[in-house]
Amino acid sequence: MAWGEITEERLAEAAALIGKPLRRSRLQWIETATRDAIRHFAWGVGDDNPLWFDEDHARRSPAGGIVAPPCILYAVDMTIVAPKLSGVQWIYAGTEFTWFDHIRLDTRFEVEARLVRQELKSGRRFARWVLQTGEVDYRDSSGRQIASAVGQVARTPRGAQLKAERGGEAVSAGAHRYTPEELEGIEREILAERRRGPEPLFWEDVDVGDAVPPVVKGPLTITDIVAWYSATQGAMPYGGAHGDAVRYRRRHDDYHINPETGAKDAAGRGHLEAATGRDVGMGGAYDVGPQRIAWAQHMLTDWIGDHGFLHRLNVSVRRPNLVGDTIRWRGRVADKREAGDAMLADVEVEARNQAGAISAFGTATVALPSRRKGPVPLPLA
Repeated sequence: MAWGEITEERLAEAAALIGKPLRRSRLQWIETATRDAIRHFAWGVGDDNPLWFDEDHARRSPAGGIVAPPCILYAVDMTIVAPKLSGVQWIYAGTEFTWFDHIRLDTRFEVEARLVRQELKSGRRFARWVLQTGEVDYRDSSGRQIASAVGQVARTPRGAQLKAERGGEAVSAGAHRYTPEELEGIEREILAERRRGPEPLFWEDVDVGDAVPPVVKGPLTITDIVAWYSATQGAMPYGGAHGDAVRYRRRHDDYHINPETGAKDAAGRGHLEAATGRDVGMGGAYDVGPQRIAWAQHMLTDWIGDHGFLHRLNVSVRRPNLVGDTIRWRGRVADKREAGDAMLADVEVEARNQAGAISAFGTATVALPSRRKGPVPLPLA
């Protein structure tokens, strides 16, 4: 049996773990939402909302103090639930987050994760692959649930297996070459982004069809990807560094072979190196799926301001976002409704690159203050 193959025996080993609590130490970068952790996460996504930084501003907000960007939960647990199938590449496919309350300063988390579903699939990019779906519960030290997540991971052929399927050819993609006018336009868009801040966005003032002001991320650089790793995971999902990495690769058989040295290297190397990104079928160096989802959170929290609350965000990641690509996240109000005391707006969101291709898409639900019912009632059910 070749290394990295998807076999019935390996599928059965993974399926035997459905519903069972899984170890998470390698997927947890932080345990407590300290001031440093919050600041570093916000820096990692380029989100300078004063709710995350400015104690005076945050104290005057309905939250009553500094809170964390909702997607900091990726640093608490990456939501990658992809057990067994040693040597088989994993590619992040999406997350459905539900938040019930703010992530307040110095919240200490306890996490429980389990595999809930495993599906064998085939498609255009990969002849045979597996979709693993996991659930993660985030509770504070008193046991109160702050949030939950459903994460999806595609397990796909890697390296030699992928090349064999494609007749020995690796996927290649040329970088978009921007004109000076395009680059100037992108910078103007970024500098024109505005957040609502302390001005309430009332539910009564939101109409179906309203546009959510976009955010622009790009052109993507290696530094942007390193910033995300620094904020959320370091090298931990890939086994750590030096001796830690050797021990991890011995236990899990999870690595990439460096073609120049012949040595085992991190399975995530393709995020930072174009040749490896092409080798694993992504077309070049590419971003991390949760990174792109966190940009959607940036857009939504800017739009709803200090008085709103991001309740749900469900995003599917559909194509590689390569170094050099520029992503524009946009949203549109699809519905508005009452749910008990909560006044909710449902939003369709999508990310397109500079060529207009859809990179990610999904839905969100935000709770808004109401002139009739008052502030957002937290925690939400």
